Amino acid sequence: MTPVELSRTVLRAVRRAVDAGELVAPVPERAQVAPPGPGGRGDYATNVALQLARPAGRPPQEVARILRSHLADAEGVTGVDITGPGFLNITLDGGGGQALVAEILRCGARYGFVDEPTGELVQLHHPREVRAAVTAQALARILRSQGALVRTSCEDEPDPTWAAVLGVSVDAHGTPTAPVPLKVNVRPVPAGQDPTPLGRDAARWALLHPASHDHPRITADHLVQRETNPLFRVRYAHARTRALSRNAAALGFTSAPGDVQGNATLLVDALAAHPHILATAARHRAPDRLARHLVTTADAMLAVQHTVLPLGDEKPSAAHRARLALAEAAGTVLAGGLSLLGIDAPEHL
Repeated sequence: MTPVELSRTVLRAVRRAVDAGELVAPVPERAQVAPPGPGGRGDYATNVALQLARPAGRPPQEVARILRSHLADAEGVTGVDITGPGFLNITLDGGGGQALVAEILRCGARYGFVDEPTGELVQLHHPREVRAAVTAQALARILRSQGALVRTSCEDEPDPTWAAVLGVSVDAHGTPTAPVPLKVNVRPVPAGQDPTPLGRDAARWALLHPASHDHPRITADHLVQRETNPLFRVRYAHARTRALSRNAAALGFTSAPGDVQGNATLLVDALAAHPHILATAARHRAPDRLARHLVTTADAMLAVQHTVLPLGDEKPSAAHRARLALAEAAGTVLAGGLSLLGIDAPEHL
């Protein structure tokens, strides 16, 4: 069961509880599921009981107990536990990420995107400052991935260099045509110096990786090809996934989603969390959350890359094909995430 399928399963459980009169609350449009945090258990966790507690007029733990009874017998669910103030922790039947990997490879770069427009209208208005312009553009892409209709605007005409070097674009600038002047709502801490000498990819990473309230470091460290550079690790991990596919083809085998349990758990968890990260980044207007998650995914990928291909005289097996599929899924997520940030994902590095 993929995160998207599990989210729908959770919503069906809520709907059944409401239809049975056990809960009096509106059924939410979406239920967020993600790998459990510290103190959690199982494969995924959801905070839907906490969401429903106030409108239902009941304590979160009580709501969680009601929903647990409807979730426990769902197909593919082997256990439901309640932790903390009312988190539902869900354990799925076997598969070791097989369904997740298949879903990512099916969706491609749109993995984590919502299926339909939500109807949300968002105006992103920013000052004439390079970090604000880059942030607004990345936010627009992330919000659109979550079904929002987004328009970007700047207080004044952007510097032409931002478009030429950084690929920055806005939908409108200058005096607004709206009857009420637009309020600036994208205002990260400004860049202390011109980032354009770093080039498009490194400059955008330098501006987007730190949280909006932190000062960005505009230094050549973002250009070095070593493991201390997070951008290099992300792009290198993506390039490695492509190289593994090429090397596997040379050995005469291709990928096939399968059981990848074991030391791949961290990577499976990172891939499963990607839709939740996109939704959170959109909700909090925080592209840095996506950037940091890409680093987590890349590190998990690099930790298992040595297990993908057969060693020595070893023949390709179902396990190798499953690990290759997992690596290809990781490459898909890394490339898609970088694209949302406006950064290239090279196949050779």
